[in-house]
Amino acid sequence: MHAADPSFANFQQAQSPSNGYSAGHGHCEYAVSRYGLTLDYSVTANLLTGTADLELVALEPLTGVVLDLQSELAVSQVEAGGLQLPFAQGRQHLRITLPGQLPAGAAFSLQIRYAGFPQPLDGPWGSIGWEELTDGALAAGQPAGAPTWFPCNDHPADKASYRFLVTVEEEYRVVANGACSGQTAEAGRRTWVFEQPEPMAAYLATVQIGRYEQVRLGAPGPEQAPAAPVQLLAAPARLLAKARAALMEQDRIFAAFENWFGPYPFGSYTVVVTEDKLEIPLEAQTITVLGRNHLGRKSRRLLAHELAHQWFGNSVTASEWQDIWLHEGFATYAEWLWSEAAGRETANELGQEAWHWLSHRPENLCLVSPGPERMFDDRLYIRGGLALHALRRVAPDSLFFGLLRTWTAQFRHRNASTADFLELAGRIYAGTGIDPAAVLEPWLVDTALPPCP
Repeated sequence: MHAADPSFANFQQAQSPSNGYSAGHGHCEYAVSRYGLTLDYSVTANLLTGTADLELVALEPLTGVVLDLQSELAVSQVEAGGLQLPFAQGRQHLRITLPGQLPAGAAFSLQIRYAGFPQPLDGPWGSIGWEELTDGALAAGQPAGAPTWFPCNDHPADKASYRFLVTVEEEYRVVANGACSGQTAEAGRRTWVFEQPEPMAAYLATVQIGRYEQVRLGAPGPEQAPAAPVQLLAAPARLLAKARAALMEQDRIFAAFENWFGPYPFGSYTVVVTEDKLEIPLEAQTITVLGRNHLGRKSRRLLAHELAHQWFGNSVTASEWQDIWLHEGFATYAEWLWSEAAGRETANELGQEAWHWLSHRPENLCLVSPGPERMFDDRLYIRGGLALHALRRVAPDSLFFGLLRTWTAQFRHRNASTADFLELAGRIYAGTGIDPAAVLEPWLVDTALPPCP
């Protein structure tokens, strides 16, 4: 597989710059290596007071830094090494002037103090970002909601480690990415500390606040594999039993996914169930958020879909939003695989149903360049699943699942593109007489619906 292959060249021609997918978000002059977020939130007032400590590296000579932050959160002070820095804040950006020019490769730190009443963003993807619940709050960042609650470099290719210190009224529980490393209570308020050591894109950062009780899931004692991730459930007390029942397959899904996709890439996994109804389940690194309306039998495939994102989207993250099919197409196919393994509809039957559904829809979507308004179009999810099914059908399962395991291992906690996947598939399938690019190109590049695989 190389750029001279006709099908690969056609794919490259179909790619387009993706900065319009989340216009104005993300900056390439620097990278953030760590965020330390100290947040104090009043549920009753929806008042957020924050201090963001950022560790950064200049990727080119810098005299200033632009961070993504919504104007509802007013910045009061910016410091670097104890020195206050001049700054200017606009509707969606914070512009900071550095004391002098930093050379490329220089590491530096910023501390930003801010406060305000966070509001979600409305856009072509619906309402995203910090959102009040009936009795609590949640942060749903995909694809451009992170700046509604902290200053960041909001681009999927800029991954960093995180530490969260979140203080709320004592009757509420906080859930954030990674593992809880402690909590303290004082004067009717409680502070929760979470560490997320594995690199994470800003859009995957989340804080969940509610009157939740937390329990551990998974097989206890000797039946639990030593290296198995900690599985947790946080839900209102009245929904705990129903949520446990809805998640009764989760151990088996974990085992199947680790067999197909390789080891789970993080140390823990938490499912949060809100008292509110939610339009769709929400994805974050190490966390899935469900509404109380997602606990029925009809939602079983959704649970597999969201868990699959821990491999496809959270550990292996698309370098650009135009390659979102690497998240959603893979998670959709994981749904089909689990359905088959659980003794329900086979992946082939679900693929045929999906193809039939697509055949009655407009054929105007290019999978590798859908445009910002079609990033989360149902056709993208389904067409992506069918592309993978087409690749699986032309070779033994050992080859196909070997490709998926190599993909998640090679790009673990990194970013990747469709070109990366095609190059890897070409190496894995080398010598078989099968050209993965030729199999995938009609699904990835053409808008016309290919024959059912």
